Amino acid sequence: MAALTTQFMGLALNNPIIAGACDLTSNMDSIKRIEQAGAGAIVLKSLFEEQIQLERYKLEEEAQAGENIYSEMMSIFPKMQHAGSKEHLMWAKKAKETVRIPVIASLNAVNPATWIEYAKQLADQGVDALELNFFATPRDFDVDSARVEDEQVETVQAIRQAIRIPLAVKLSLFYANPLHFISRLDQAGVNGFVLFNRFFQPDINTDSESMTLPFNFSEQVDNRLPLRFAGLLHGKIKADVCAATGIMTGKDVAKMILAGAGAVQVVTALYRNGVKSLTTMREELSYWMDSRSYGGIAAFQGKLSAGRAKDPWIYTRAQYAKMLLSPKEFSEPVKV
Repeated sequence: MAALTTQFMGLALNNPIIAGACDLTSNMDSIKRIEQAGAGAIVLKSLFEEQIQLERYKLEEEAQAGENIYSEMMSIFPKMQHAGSKEHLMWAKKAKETVRIPVIASLNAVNPATWIEYAKQLADQGVDALELNFFATPRDFDVDSARVEDEQVETVQAIRQAIRIPLAVKLSLFYANPLHFISRLDQAGVNGFVLFNRFFQPDINTDSESMTLPFNFSEQVDNRLPLRFAGLLHGKIKADVCAATGIMTGKDVAKMILAGAGAVQVVTALYRNGVKSLTTMREELSYWMDSRSYGGIAAFQGKLSAGRAKDPWIYTRAQYAKMLLSPKEFSEPVKV
C-alpha cells in the first residue's frame, strides 16, 4: 500500500490533506472528528482583528449607554474591558493539547503592530505553525499596488523575526504579478504558500434593492487556478505550496501534487459531504497511487509541473491563442 506521509513546511503529516480554517475548526467536537477522519493537519479558524475591534466597540457602547441617566451610574459599576484575543488564544492552546496532528493557527490582522503582536501570542500557545491571511480591500484610490505589497512584505519580515515556528501565507490572486510577489515573500522567509483564499464579495438583491453578503462554496472547476500556480511555482521557490479551493476528491489531491503542490486544504468538501469525506479522499488517493505503483508522495510530486512539461505553453495564458491556431492538437490530453 502506498505511503501517504509527507512534509509541509517541515511538519510531518500523515497525508497531504489539511482541513482549512472554517467554523468546523472552531469547535472542539468537530476538530476531534476531523482528526479521527484522517486529516493530515488542521488550520484553526482565524483570529480576526476586525472582529475583536467590533466586539470591543459594542461592549464599550453598551456599558456607556446608561451613564448619563443618573449621576450615580458613573461609579456603581466596575470598569469593564474586552478580553481581546485572550479567548481565542485559550482555545488555540486547548486545540493543540487535544489533537495529535499538527495544528496551524490562522491570523487576519489589520495594523502592522497587531500583526506582530497577535502572531507572537498565537505562537506562544504551542501551535505548530502560523498562517497569515493577506488581502488588501480596495478603499483608497491613492494607494498603489507597490505600497500594498511593500507593507505586506515588511509585515512578513517583522513576524519572521518575532517567531520561530513555520510561517505560511494564504494569498488571494489580486496582485499585479502573483509570481513576483510570492518570490518576494519567499525571500522574506515564508515557509509555505496557500493558494488561493476565497473572500466574501458583495451582491445586490434586486427584489429588495438591498446589499447582501452571501457565502459562496467553491466548485470543483475552481481548482484549476491553484493547479496552474502550483505548476508554475514548483522548483522555483524554497517554500512549499499548498493548493486550496475546489479540492473535492482524492483525484483532485493527486492532480495538485502532480502539478507540484506539497499539500492541499479542503473546506467546501467538509460542508457538502461531511467530515467523513476526509476518509474518502484519503482512500481515493491511496487507491490511485497503488494503481500506478507510486510508493509515496515524492514519487510523483511535480511530475507534471511547468518545469518538467514538454509543452511550454501549457501553464501560460498564451495557450488560449495556441488552441485557436491548433485546435486539433488540444483535442487530446497534452503529453509531458
